[in-house]
Amino acid sequence: MSKVTLSAAGVLLCVLCFCASLALSACGTTAGGASPAEAQAAAQAALARMDGGQPALVGGAAQSAVQSGTRPAWIDSVESVYSKRQYVAAVGYAADRAPAEKNALANLAAVFGQSVQADQKITNAYQEVVKSGGAVSWSDSTVLQNTITTSASMDNLVGAEIRDVWFDGRSTYYAAAVMDKAKTAQMYTDLIQANQTMITNLVGMDQGEKNSLEGYSRYLFAAVVADMNIHYGNLLRVIDAASPAGLKKGDEYRLEAANISRAIPVGVVVKNDRAGRVQGAFARALADLGFRSGGTNSRYRVEADIELSETQFPNQTNKFVRYTLAANFVDTGGGEVLAPYTITDREGHASLGEAENRAISAIERRINAEYAALLSNRLLRRLPEK
Repeated sequence: MSKVTLSAAGVLLCVLCFCASLALSACGTTAGGASPAEAQAAAQAALARMDGGQPALVGGAAQSAVQSGTRPAWIDSVESVYSKRQYVAAVGYAADRAPAEKNALANLAAVFGQSVQADQKITNAYQEVVKSGGAVSWSDSTVLQNTITTSASMDNLVGAEIRDVWFDGRSTYYAAAVMDKAKTAQMYTDLIQANQTMITNLVGMDQGEKNSLEGYSRYLFAAVVADMNIHYGNLLRVIDAASPAGLKKGDEYRLEAANISRAIPVGVVVKNDRAGRVQGAFARALADLGFRSGGTNSRYRVEADIELSETQFPNQTNKFVRYTLAANFVDTGGGEVLAPYTITDREGHASLGEAENRAISAIERRINAEYAALLSNRLLRRLPEK
């Protein structure tokens, strides 16, 4: 049997989080036998091959040629060659080799179905914070740091082993995509344990540290990591592997983040507001996150300014107003802008006054619809270093 290592960008969203473990198995090693740099290099080389670059080098040797001759048994019954006890395997076919291999990878992903689909917002948040380096300092060792960083650094790759490729001599290529259950189980077990250690460090603080925006950010990210662990645990169960004990849902940490926010007053100051409408919209969004209403002397404030200006358009009888809202969530103690927010657009009406009123209403709607989520995401991504 020939053995080649492939990666495909965007094969299926449901296998996004396979990347690290399958890249490791593509190198023919256990999770502990290949360094994160080696695993990532192998996956990147394979991606280059799929994009039309040079053949990937794995273990110092070029990929093997396509098999020919007698039709292999794995085409009609992949389990006759790759037992279900040891592997998850699938076959793909197409008129050319590369599409056949991609089809095999897609069919391999389909074996897992809905069980391995992670919430994309959670996945993106996890990867973004880890890639920025904000999460690494919360791990206890270099080994754990490398495990976590490697898993996030390969977010655009789906790594798998294409163990066999066969051409029928006429018009069709067949490929067998294979995942070794033991190697994958080891990788995800290691990753869950590394994440569990990170969660412990994130939430381990005294009450003074906890009741702060830093504590709030730490609990928000702990929730994201916990959700990733639940996802990894689901994957382990699909391949008949035991998941580490003690996994908690992210909502438990989000609930505590909400409790922390109730101890933090946030003031709202809006220039050029009308009857406090925009100030009220910000206050509602902050209340949705649990923050207490604070005065103008609060350490944390939303400072906003509204600009309305008439805009002329040729051959238009209606009046138009361009509006701009520039708002910053600021830490007045450190003089730092923690979360900028800007809205700009225009509204029109037969009267200038009503056009301005519509502009304010549009600002209110945008704040009501998006500000709470935007602020929460910004604060999560501002995770401090340990």
